[in-house]
Amino acid sequence: MRAITVRDRAAGARGLSLTEMPYPHAAENDVIVRVHAAGFTPGELDWPGTWTDRAGRDRTPSVPGHELSGVVAALGYGTTGLTVGQRVFGLTDWTRDGSLAEYAAVEARNLAPLPADVDHIVAAALPISGLTAWQGLFDHGRLATGQTVLIHGAAGGVGSIAVQLAREVGARVIGTGRAADRDTVLGLGADVFLDLRSDQLRDAGEVDVVFDVIGGDVLDRSVALVRAGGTLVTIAAPPRAQPRDGRAVFFVVEPDRARLADLAQRLRDGRLKPIVGAVRTLQEAPWAFAPDRRTPGKTIIRVAEDRESP
Repeated sequence: MRAITVRDRAAGARGLSLTEMPYPHAAENDVIVRVHAAGFTPGELDWPGTWTDRAGRDRTPSVPGHELSGVVAALGYGTTGLTVGQRVFGLTDWTRDGSLAEYAAVEARNLAPLPADVDHIVAAALPISGLTAWQGLFDHGRLATGQTVLIHGAAGGVGSIAVQLAREVGARVIGTGRAADRDTVLGLGADVFLDLRSDQLRDAGEVDVVFDVIGGDVLDRSVALVRAGGTLVTIAAPPRAQPRDGRAVFFVVEPDRARLADLAQRLRDGRLKPIVGAVRTLQEAPWAFAPDRRTPGKTIIRVAEDRESP
């Protein structure tokens, strides 16, 4: 099969190449997915799991990408709940070969059925961003109706979904980003937009939840905005300070089949819309990873045409 692989950590995106790889093996409780569309995270070439397995052993050449949508091609021993030919979407394991390949081996628990009327391209933009947004807002942030949430990077893959989910539960939403993001963020339902370059962050006032995807100085300055009993949630790095009379949480997204199914239903109902930016071929994936190739929305790699047979 064809796959994007990486061998040299120092080379970064320049080390990505399209190569021939063996067809993946289905371990117990695994599913082999014929990948139709795949998503990736620009920073994942810096993640330890890209280079080593769970025992810390080198696993290069490795296949990046951790989001996929496709069709079940085969089932490993003991796998239940899914069938060959079924449309699915979800997450690949952090320390195994990923989704930028024609076929991927995935733990069945990390996949959810994909309704026939949801496009693979849209579905591939949802797993990490959708689960991260939900878990950050509700599992860790405990956001409730009538509260105020400040969402950094509100036009990005995670932030844009977080804005939509927060609005749906009746929260007041303050979104931040660059000036060019203003119309997008307000169009998603945010009540207020703050330009991180020209507006004062303190103008947000006190909030119940801060949801941060940026880190650094933005994360540090957000600590003071959390009101008593509130929560600062971040996926960027462990916070260096705690809100006074509040909590600070750093987390990494966890797979959740039931929540993926719920997010897919929201797509069907028109209650949720991931922002898909550029759509590239598998051959163009190394180009899409390059730091100077950022485009609005989430870049998706089209791996196969929408022929549904496994």
